[in-house]
Amino acid sequence: MTILRMQHIMSKEIAKRSFLSRPPEPPASVLLNNPYESIFIGNTKIFKVPFAWSYLNITNPHISVVGITGSGKSYFVKTLLLRASYVWNTNAIIIDWAGEYRSWVKQSGGIVVSLAKGDYINIMDLSGMRPLDRTKQIMTSLEILTDISQYPEQLRLTEEAIEQAYLNLGFQLAERAPEGKDAPTFKDAIALLQEHLEEGTYEYPAELENTIYRLRQFAREGEDYFARKSTLDIAKLSTSGLVDIDLSSLADDRFRALAALFILQTLKEKMRMEGSMESKGLKAIVVLDEAWKVASDEKSDAITIVREGRKYQFGLIVASQNPTDIHEAIFSNVGTNFILRIKFEKFMNYIQGSLNFSNFIKKEISEFGVGQVAVVMAFQTAIKFPETFLIEKVKGEEPLYVYTIDMTDMLAESEISSGVAQKDYQFEKEELKNMILEYNIGGSNIEDLFSMLDERKRTIPIHQFINFIKQQGGANENIVEFLKSLGITDQLITRIMNAGYGVASG
Repeated sequence: MTILRMQHIMSKEIAKRSFLSRPPEPPASVLLNNPYESIFIGNTKIFKVPFAWSYLNITNPHISVVGITGSGKSYFVKTLLLRASYVWNTNAIIIDWAGEYRSWVKQSGGIVVSLAKGDYINIMDLSGMRPLDRTKQIMTSLEILTDISQYPEQLRLTEEAIEQAYLNLGFQLAERAPEGKDAPTFKDAIALLQEHLEEGTYEYPAELENTIYRLRQFAREGEDYFARKSTLDIAKLSTSGLVDIDLSSLADDRFRALAALFILQTLKEKMRMEGSMESKGLKAIVVLDEAWKVASDEKSDAITIVREGRKYQFGLIVASQNPTDIHEAIFSNVGTNFILRIKFEKFMNYIQGSLNFSNFIKKEISEFGVGQVAVVMAFQTAIKFPETFLIEKVKGEEPLYVYTIDMTDMLAESEISSGVAQKDYQFEKEELKNMILEYNIGGSNIEDLFSMLDERKRTIPIHQFINFIKQQGGANENIVEFLKSLGITDQLITRIMNAGYGVASG
């Protein structure tokens, strides 16, 4: 027989006992910042507390944003930039890899600069720097983008030619350049190397020829985007409100990366020349979107800005659908990480390993819909609450309209249940529109497409979506590229392209 015994227990002893384990979410006092000094993002998933982001109580204002295509990544970045301009009067300069922000910046009254479409950058421009320092920056860019570091003689010849080009125009290598004085271009450095070759006195002519060939890749007629007189003043653009530097018309990723590296180098020097600020602030945000080697190489100035930017009131947003494109030094040094939906296990493991969040958070991220986000913050002082929490949905200036392409009709039950294939793809409206334009699939009738999608409550089976695109004149090869960009397998793409259905009217 069990005997129950009553005990006298003081209330202060009961208070020490934890009957409930608090879910992973900071207290409201941390999430609810002063609305005049913070940016509203959305409500937390568990307790529905409004979360307003501020750089004031975290280690720095820098941000990483990761998420697959269609997760709402660009919608989030636009929301953050727009509200930062309202709250802190912050300027923003977007290094726009795929032209994703161009239309939005135009609609918002900002400035759009399109490289290779009338706008050029001379990467030997000095912007008040010493020629010696700019030469080192150019060499670093070449080391990141090419294999020149494996050829010491070509490295030496290139550096000497660039320095001599400055000297020939009257610049002093160790002195800051006077304002208004035109810098030489890559073509001037190449001409010096060509003269050297024609003299016939150089001991290793093959090395000289290879050096010339390497540099000419960035100075050929029609692709001399960085070997002509600049039409832009990057330093001034950083104080010009909302600016989009559209790189999408450049020939390939190497040219885009070279432009991005030059812009980051110039902005880094500008912030250093202006000096550190005693007060906290956020006078400029630089957005680096889908930046390939620019964010993944440890020699990149993206990492330098992350480490130094706070004291100069500069913030950096690095955004990518592939987290492995972002160097771990960025993940470990930014003040805030925003993680939207991640598809591939290897990407999820990379992020979890870099940020050390729980398996509970990992599972939640894998099941996110459009606009849902996990937040990882690095606070200035020691804390006794979780640094990682979930946001129900990002709430921007306009509603987050979600468009769904349903894959179910193309998949076997076993493919869905095993997780081999994704049963649907969701997109924020502008993101889907930009993808359609990027892959040139029925872009001329894009409004008809969205009218049709709206009639269907923004959901459509994949075969009907593709057949509509075909009817609007979309080429098969462009449609295939679009499907590949979503991570759809070749086998499933073949199945989709061969589906012989028409577009239903209901």
